[in-house]
Amino acid sequence: DPFFVYLPHPQPHVPLFADPAFQDTQDRGLYGDVISEIDNSVGQLLNTLKEEELDENTIVVFTSDNGPWLSYGGHAGSPGIFREGKGTNWEGGHRVPGIVRYPKAVQPNTRIDAPAMGIDWLPTLVEFTQSNTPKKKIDGASLVPLLTGETLQSPHENFFFYYRTNELHAVRHKDWKLYVPHTYRSLNGKEGTNDGFPVPYDRNEIKIPELYDLSLDPEEQNNLADLYPEWVTKITKIADSVRGVLGDRLTGIKGSETR
Repeated sequence: DPFFVYLPHPQPHVPLFADPAFQDTQDRGLYGDVISEIDNSVGQLLNTLKEEELDENTIVVFTSDNGPWLSYGGHAGSPGIFREGKGTNWEGGHRVPGIVRYPKAVQPNTRIDAPAMGIDWLPTLVEFTQSNTPKKKIDGASLVPLLTGETLQSPHENFFFYYRTNELHAVRHKDWKLYVPHTYRSLNGKEGTNDGFPVPYDRNEIKIPELYDLSLDPEEQNNLADLYPEWVTKITKIADSVRGVLGDRLTGIKGSETR
């Protein structure tokens, strides 16, 4: 019969722990041990699907919910080249692994650089499984054309970055990303520890809009707001349009479709 499994590994979220069989096996320390155990767990799942002759017709999605919790230092992951981490709307805060295995429809070794969102998985699985589309309005879009190679384009032209219940912090329009005035947490260069305890964050403030070209500057180091005021104006209007729908606590807008 058709089946669905949602398996949220508690790791690598703090507090970290690993089975004795995986302890002290990785150069990365305890965090590496945890990742190794997760890798082993996923391997067991894939092997079971193969043993049951289900692997060719089963969609496997491996992903995460946010970037690394940087204040935990060695007990957290790394954002790589990207700026900041969990709890912010900089690229390091929300870029996560997105791996899909579905031999029936997705070619192996396919790399997709177009952006997508976690809310896109529902309509994607609906289309792949030819299920009934939810009757209530949803904001996600099917990734099937992207995953199967029909297109290289994201199903979304705009991405809206909300945080702290209902604060709009940033808007991505194509490759441009505009940050609106807000505060965010940062270590500001402080090193985290390796003992499982966090170091305190500072609070930084963006007082005027900042604009970044993610195609040329994924590290978000070069604020181009002064050079491209036309893009600041255009994306600000896009921000206003979503505030009217979803609301925004920072500007006091309630929103017509808060749900």
